[in-house]
Amino acid sequence: MMNKFFTLLSLVLLLSFFAGRARAQNKDRTQLIQQRLESIVVEVPGLGQKVQLMVTGISIQDYLNVLAKTNKLSISIDPKLNFQVYDTFNGVTAENILVLLAQKYNLDITTVGAIIYITPYQDPAQFAKPPAKDIAVKFDQQSGNISMMLDNDSLAAVGKKITQVSGNNVIIPNALQNKLVSAFIQNAPFETAMEKLAFSNGIKMVRTNDNFYLFQPLDENEELYVNGDKHTGVRRTFKTENPNSHPMGGLFTRMVNGQNLISADAAGTPIADLVKQASQEMNINYSIYSELKGAINIHVRDVSYEDFLSLVLKGTEYTFHTDNGVYLIGDAQQEGLRTFRAIKLQNRSIDTVVAMIPAEWKKSVEIKEFREQNTLILSGSGANLAEMADFIKQLDVLVPSVLVEVTMIDINKSRSVSTGIGAGVSDSVKTGGTILPGMNFTFSSSSVNNALNGVGKLVGVNLGHVVPNFYVSLSALETNGNVEVRSVPKLLALNGHTATISIGNSVYYKNSTQSFIPTNASSSSTVLTNAYIESDANMKISVKPVISGNDQITLGIKIDISDFTSIPTDGSPPPKSTSSYETSMRINNEDMILLGGIERTEKDDNVSGFPILSRIPILKYIFSNKTKATKKVISVIYIRPIIMR
Repeated sequence: MMNKFFTLLSLVLLLSFFAGRARAQNKDRTQLIQQRLESIVVEVPGLGQKVQLMVTGISIQDYLNVLAKTNKLSISIDPKLNFQVYDTFNGVTAENILVLLAQKYNLDITTVGAIIYITPYQDPAQFAKPPAKDIAVKFDQQSGNISMMLDNDSLAAVGKKITQVSGNNVIIPNALQNKLVSAFIQNAPFETAMEKLAFSNGIKMVRTNDNFYLFQPLDENEELYVNGDKHTGVRRTFKTENPNSHPMGGLFTRMVNGQNLISADAAGTPIADLVKQASQEMNINYSIYSELKGAINIHVRDVSYEDFLSLVLKGTEYTFHTDNGVYLIGDAQQEGLRTFRAIKLQNRSIDTVVAMIPAEWKKSVEIKEFREQNTLILSGSGANLAEMADFIKQLDVLVPSVLVEVTMIDINKSRSVSTGIGAGVSDSVKTGGTILPGMNFTFSSSSVNNALNGVGKLVGVNLGHVVPNFYVSLSALETNGNVEVRSVPKLLALNGHTATISIGNSVYYKNSTQSFIPTNASSSSTVLTNAYIESDANMKISVKPVISGNDQITLGIKIDISDFTSIPTDGSPPPKSTSSYETSMRINNEDMILLGGIERTEKDDNVSGFPILSRIPILKYIFSNKTKATKKVISVIYIRPIIMR
């Protein structure tokens, strides 16, 4: 309320001031006209003569003509005066009548000698130039900040005042000399204030390399906007020849750390329009070799010209190439636009890398293999080559190897018991043998006869004698075995590949085949064919290591162990025992694991003796020999992987 009151009071005082000033000016003008008429009264005595005019409702022209004839005056009247007069005078001088008419009807009276010239009055103040308005701009030299309060002020005057108070050169082109601007900015950095002044008044500000601040009108297809960083800027909107196309966004450039960068926001915009406008904004020399078809949606901020071209042309059949500073843009298959690149692999083989490249990429890029140098030669568009080269670089890393130490221990435990009595006839048999640690003793015929004589004397019976070549053999022997066999093979495998080791022996046995071939209707011939067939008994270990990111190793382990239990002497296939073990596990680098024992047990009982008597209880111990054997084999495997880089 207080603000409204003061505003109204100020308006009343201002009107009163102008009204008083107008009255004073009118009084001064009337006195001036009276002085002009009095100066010619001597020459024109009719001005001092009294007159009686009793006419009303006639034109000013006729009224003054009547006055001129009555008082013999020379009066010239401006044709523009055409209003009606309703005045009646009686006994008034012509001078007073003319002064009253000038005051009442806003007339101007001048004299040229004795001629009185009457015209409409024109205030000379209306042709005078208004006093220069003080531009409210202040600049702080210490902080470099500027404040301004502008209200429909001339941009030319504002630029002049800013230059005077700040020392920074502000240039206003002829096209903006009559531009009126308004803004209220308080204590802002100078360049920021200039940008906001331009933005708020629909113009743009450009800072040149020589530190001049140039205000310019917006060009065709340009618009002001606020970007993603909340900074004001100017961007170029896109035009298309098709009026029904999707509405388009804008493209603009700005300096960032001394580098001119492109920002664009477009939807459904033709690729050709994007390329052309970006090239023009960046002042780039370019040549389009073929028609650029298609449209794109893109939103990028502050990217270089080459990065912008790569983004726009990515996934299309077009590419670009530079030649002496000129960008050549067009179909990637055209001569002059294809580029070549040699990529020498440092850690991988070209065979594995080529197999990993996606098939879609291979359609747009030609790949040649230079095996002697482990190098790939690529041919195609620059963008596709850069993408593929980056992909190959990610693949070309050092593949670690894994050294797998395998410690295998075979523990053989055996027990054999052999007992029995043997007798027979043989030449040159002598008494002798072992009694400890086991008995295996042979008695000759003389020893047996001596024994029989001794027994006969004790019992008083003659037991007789054996023949001279007779012998008797007694055996009672037990054997225990504990044998440890240790094998320490080492396997080296690339990450993700399988390493295999196999150790064993082979035995050949004979396979005989008899074929009957008829020679005629009544006879045939026999063909006997012998073939030697191989039989293997091996210890085979396969390990596949896979390294994870934290240096843990996943091992796929497969173990096959086979062994001959005996070797037949009749040429038949040898019997084999087989053990198999397969598992997967994850362990840390250089940790050792134990795979449980693989146990094999073999038993063998053999009895030989006199028919029938060797099966009769009690008598069988005299008339037979018995051998009992037990064999146990335990295989224990220790595995320790070591990553090698």
